[in-house]
Amino acid sequence: MTERSTPDGRTAVVLGGSHTGMLAARALAPFAGRVVVVERDDLPDGPVPRKGLPQARHAHMLWSGGARALEELLPGVTGRLCAAGAHRMPVTTGIVALSAHGWFRRWPESHHMLLAGRDLLDATVRADVLARGRTELLCGTEATGLTGTAHAVTGVRVRARDGGGERVLTADLVVDATGRGSTASAWLQDLGLPAPERREVDSGLAYASRLFLAPEAARTGFPVVNVLADPQAGGPGRAGFLLPIEDGRWIVTLSGTRGGTPSPHPADFARYAREELRHPLIADLIERAEPLTGVSFSRSTANRRHFYERMPRWPDNLTVLGDALAAFNPAYGHGLTAAAQSALVLRDTVRRHGWGTPGLARRIQRAVARPVGAAWDLAVSQDVFYPGASAAGPTLRERLVAAYVGRLMHTATGNGRIARRVTDVTSLERGGEVLLAPSVALAAAVGPLRPALEGPPLTARERRAVGLP
Repeated sequence: MTERSTPDGRTAVVLGGSHTGMLAARALAPFAGRVVVVERDDLPDGPVPRKGLPQARHAHMLWSGGARALEELLPGVTGRLCAAGAHRMPVTTGIVALSAHGWFRRWPESHHMLLAGRDLLDATVRADVLARGRTELLCGTEATGLTGTAHAVTGVRVRARDGGGERVLTADLVVDATGRGSTASAWLQDLGLPAPERREVDSGLAYASRLFLAPEAARTGFPVVNVLADPQAGGPGRAGFLLPIEDGRWIVTLSGTRGGTPSPHPADFARYAREELRHPLIADLIERAEPLTGVSFSRSTANRRHFYERMPRWPDNLTVLGDALAAFNPAYGHGLTAAAQSALVLRDTVRRHGWGTPGLARRIQRAVARPVGAAWDLAVSQDVFYPGASAAGPTLRERLVAAYVGRLMHTATGNGRIARRVTDVTSLERGGEVLLAPSVALAAAVGPLRPALEGPPLTARERRAVGLP
């Protein structure tokens, strides 16, 4: 059976109903008479756990580069998220972070991040997208392949997970937002196209997360706490971060690379935080909080990218976004941001060139490579230094870049202007080229303007809130 486009307009089919898929649907809704989101699982009505998204049990953040894209696609959504309990955290004012070069100072706000449980984020975005019309959800349905030729995709073969035959959804544009499990590469080969170039950098990182109820006095206004690893220290990288989220809770994620991974056992969570991290601050904090859950554990952390934009041929009417295009080590928190920026690029490219223009899909694929490439470079430039992360190890360019960035990070511990330039890039608001400006290079050569901090820069009020001396 074949379902055809609506007579009064075009049909877009988006595969995957999570963060990337819903934002892609919103990006296309102004141009299509009908947007169908095909989702393998049954999605809940509100911010509750869902099957098929195990990473939701771990910490997530939306850097301001992604938050601005989200707000442009869904005006007012930031306010709705905050009204539901999400936190808008100023960067670096609201962050207590130990880098490989020492504690960062809490400089005046230059950027921000949105902090919320993944269930709340997804439910709020999904409800907002559906409320704006032209988008429908087809849940409990799995995509099994593409229809069309190497020149143009014409639709998607789908099958209900509870049984029934295969059918075809014809489409004027198909977006694959199915995440790390995407089979787009194989589907393209089925159409007669070559396999895309692909790269993987896997530090062997595993991460363990647990929810805590914060001490009552620390349930509002408490900062993010981040103890970073040192990728060039020569051994496993161990890190931890604590994010305040809705309902007075903290989500705490501990992570370690190959040879230094945390345990999935609750009894070992506090020990790892105290004995394995480079500073015991996170252990001191969770000792004063109430655990609400067991430990969620994952090893699905490899950086993996398909360079679809480099393929010699690309079919019309197909776009790949989100983790299906490039998946990042979640420890850097850039996946949601890159996905939101990619959805905005999708909208703007269709608007600029016009729906149905020959070669539009190829233009989209090349355009989304920009935000994806920025996040990729940030992740890979760190992870490639861990033993066994890639077959060839870091390239000469990666070694040179890492040395320069390391010098910048050292300078940022005691120079607010350079800290702002660094967060321009880590927030994905500006590209890495801002770090190459002559004034930035000169500051890096000079080094920090203020002496190193001796300990974590918690305020007196924050210390009292958690009972620290």
